[in-house]
Amino acid sequence: MSDHVEIVRDGARLEIHLNRPDKKNALTGAMYAAVAEGLASAEREPGVLAVILAGRGQAFCAGNDLADFMANPPSGDDSPVARFLRAISTATKAVVAAVQGPAVGVGATMLLHCDHVVASEEASLQFPFARLALVPEAASSLLLPRVVGPLAAAELMLTGDPLPAAEAKRLGLVSRVVPSGEALAGARAFAARLEGLPPEALRETKRLLRATSQDVATRMAEENALFRRQLGSAEFAEAARAFLEKRKPVFAR
Repeated sequence: MSDHVEIVRDGARLEIHLNRPDKKNALTGAMYAAVAEGLASAEREPGVLAVILAGRGQAFCAGNDLADFMANPPSGDDSPVARFLRAISTATKAVVAAVQGPAVGVGATMLLHCDHVVASEEASLQFPFARLALVPEAASSLLLPRVVGPLAAAELMLTGDPLPAAEAKRLGLVSRVVPSGEALAGARAFAARLEGLPPEALRETKRLLRATSQDVATRMAEENALFRRQLGSAEFAEAARAFLEKRKPVFAR
C-alpha cells in the first residue's frame, strides 16, 4: 500500500484520493497497487454502490512518476500498473471521477473507464504519449476514438496538446463542468443519486453499457506489449532524459 493514497468509506460510496499534491499526484508503483486494492475492496463490499476517484491539491493526476516508472517499469500482467488497469476496466460498481486541474497521461485515460466525470472549469485532459516516445495505454487507442471520433482522437493523441474542460465536455469525455473547487462535491452528489437504487440492476446496466470488455482486454494487451517495447527504445531514453533535464528532446531522424 502507499502513504500517497487515501481510501475512505462513507456509506454507499468508497472514495480513493491520490494524495501526492507536491508531485501533482503523479503515480508510483506503490500508488497503482493501492488504488487497485481500493477498487478491489469496493467489489468485495456489497454495500458500496459507487467509487469516487479524486486527487488532493491542484491536480487530478499528472500521469506516471517518470523516475519511479523508469526504475520500476511494468514487467508483466501482475505488475501494479496491470492490476490497476484490470481493476478499473472491469469494475462492476459505478466509478465516478472528480477532476480538478490537469489530468495527464493515465490520469486522462483512466477517465475513459469511468461512468461519470465531473471536472472543474480549470481542469484539462492531456494524452502526451507520442511526445514521450510512448504509445497509448488503458485501451485508450480503442476507447477514445469511440467517444470523440477518429479525427478528434488522432489530434489529441498525435499532438498531446491539453484539452480544456469545456471542450472535453463537448466531445463527451466529461459529464459535467463545475466551478473551481466543486469537482469533488459534484462527484459526491452524483454518487448520492445512486443510493437506494437496486444494486444488481445498477451492475447489470453498467455491464450492458460496457459490453466491450473483451475488446478492451485484447487492445490493452496489445498496447502493453508496445508500451514495454517503447520503454526500452532509444526514443524513450531521450524523451525521459529531456523531461528530467527540462529541455526539448532531440530524436534521431
